[in-house]
Amino acid sequence: MKKQEIIEFFDRHAQGWDAGMIRDDAKIGAILDAARVCPGCRVLDVACGTGVLFPDYLERGVAQVVAVDISPEMTKIAAQKAEDPRILVRCGDVEELVFDALFDSIVVYNAFPHFPEPGRLLARLSSLLVPGGVLCVAHGMSLDALHRHHAHARSVSRTMLTPQALCALLPGELAVTMAVADDEKYIVAAMRARQDCE
Repeated sequence: MKKQEIIEFFDRHAQGWDAGMIRDDAKIGAILDAARVCPGCRVLDVACGTGVLFPDYLERGVAQVVAVDISPEMTKIAAQKAEDPRILVRCGDVEELVFDALFDSIVVYNAFPHFPEPGRLLARLSSLLVPGGVLCVAHGMSLDALHRHHAHARSVSRTMLTPQALCALLPGELAVTMAVADDEKYIVAAMRARQDCE
């Protein structure tokens, strides 16, 4: 996969993205629970797309959402939805951007197969968590459905890892709190170790 091809793919599909989106509030709730998105927390929304989760974060009373996507067209649409001052939309590669503070929750929703180096991504995201912060990689469909969904777009996606394979790539400072792949969803969540009291 090449970064420019991924950018161009999502730029081409940005305008029609929301029309094809199917929301399942129960699944999204389970995902945000696993990510421990809660009142007052600071969230990094990785590959935010058109900002489909913005209302859900705000409903939970977050302090701030930093939403990142590599596609200029996707971020343009997301920025139009970011009417609340708690949401900041940034266009760029999450592995290269500089952030001014760490995050309590990091959510990668419906996007993980589009990152060419999963181990590198997980290491980078782990470094952006506060002690006790949670990283959550999730999809609103089963692993089999994910494989079928991405089969036609191999130039911009790779085969989704099983939860076990993803967990094996997590840095040592992350402890798995959930690893589920059932008929309806895929969720892997892990917490960054808390620092010992001195």
